[in-house]
Amino acid sequence: MKIAVVGPGRIGSTFAFQLARAGHEVTVVARGQRLEQLRRDGAIVSAAGTRAAVRVSAALDAATAWDLVLVTVLEPQVDAVLPALTASAAKTVMFMFNTFGPLGRLRDAVGSARFAFGFPAIVASLDDGKLTSTIVTRGLLTTVTDGTWAKVFSDAGIPAVVHPDMESWLRTHAALVVPVMVVGVMAHARQAGVSWTEAMTLARAMEEGFRLVRQLGNTITPEPVAALSRVPTPGVATFLWTLSRVAAIRKAGAAGPGELRALIDAMAAAAPGETPTLLAIRP
Repeated sequence: MKIAVVGPGRIGSTFAFQLARAGHEVTVVARGQRLEQLRRDGAIVSAAGTRAAVRVSAALDAATAWDLVLVTVLEPQVDAVLPALTASAAKTVMFMFNTFGPLGRLRDAVGSARFAFGFPAIVASLDDGKLTSTIVTRGLLTTVTDGTWAKVFSDAGIPAVVHPDMESWLRTHAALVVPVMVVGVMAHARQAGVSWTEAMTLARAMEEGFRLVRQLGNTITPEPVAALSRVPTPGVATFLWTLSRVAAIRKAGAAGPGELRALIDAMAAAAPGETPTLLAIRP
């Protein structure tokens, strides 16, 4: 298949690497230093030195009938690429990033017939342009709205499942992941875990996020996260306290607070005055 990946950062590079290695024709659309690295290498290169050859471009070719355009930029960057996606002849446009907002405007921009959304169950890093990825293969897997692409991703080594209510899934995920991201940012900055008092505050922020999801009329989903939402505060605090001492979480915190701030701001905007604890943990 002919696939374009817009935004080959940590997640986009992982998809490009796996899909190219599975035999698909992959073009990565990048900018800045990442564009220069990819043009020089002509491939996604892993930290172990394994190469997956890809085509490299500074812009999405609107005339190409891509089987899939996978958009893995951060949510604040998506408006800059929407005109190109709207004009594209792509058969499917799949957005894949953290968001708490409604999905309707993205669906309207590309047309409901070719709109798809997904979320990656991947922990990855790019160090000097070299990719390190851990792909989740059991439990909470990469989740998408389209069964065809769930199979393509699974066949490429990224196990994926379909969820019928992606907006609820994404909002639940935001409520779950915001305190986890704060843990990562704090642990990375101090190179040490959070205190018990901090873990309790973060646990209360997670509970506040889950309440907000329900208040907006969404469902806490999938079931493993719904089960976590029923765990008493000290149990959630223990979970977060422990996570702050995991090397992969600490390393993920190196990405900084930008995405985290955007998620908290979106949650606060959805229900003004209802998210004091979330705003209090905003870095």
